[in-house]
Amino acid sequence: MGLEDIVRFGVSMDAKLLEQFDNLIKSKNYNNRSEAIRDLIRDYIVENQWHADDVETVGTITLIYNHEVRDLSDKLVDIQHGFYKNIISTMHVHLDAHNCLEVMVVRGTAAKIRMIADRLISTKGVKHGKLTMTTTGENL
Repeated sequence: MGLEDIVRFGVSMDAKLLEQFDNLIKSKNYNNRSEAIRDLIRDYIVENQWHADDVETVGTITLIYNHEVRDLSDKLVDIQHGFYKNIISTMHVHLDAHNCLEVMVVRGTAAKIRMIADRLISTKGVKHGKLTMTTTGENL
């Protein structure tokens, strides 16, 4: 991006809101408001891309489960094998003698990734699960 691609624009807002924003961006180590506003806009765009079911995107699915629950590990592995084209990588961590953390990096359409996450997270015996959505970065 060259300087000719930079557009300056003004934003009007309540002084108290701007003060809160300035305090926040200072605590997050931004150098200036422009950097923080660009990140907010990117985040808003990425979040809304996930509403378009056919957009190619990436994310992570995080699961916490007790590996001693009968057949749970096998069920989770079977589900993952069914979506081997979408699950790029998996990390498995033993949190203690009973509980495991599993993080999967996934890629595909937003609809497909949500479906995979829902299926894994709703598996009986999973204590907690979360889908974190992001972007391939191609359109930013």
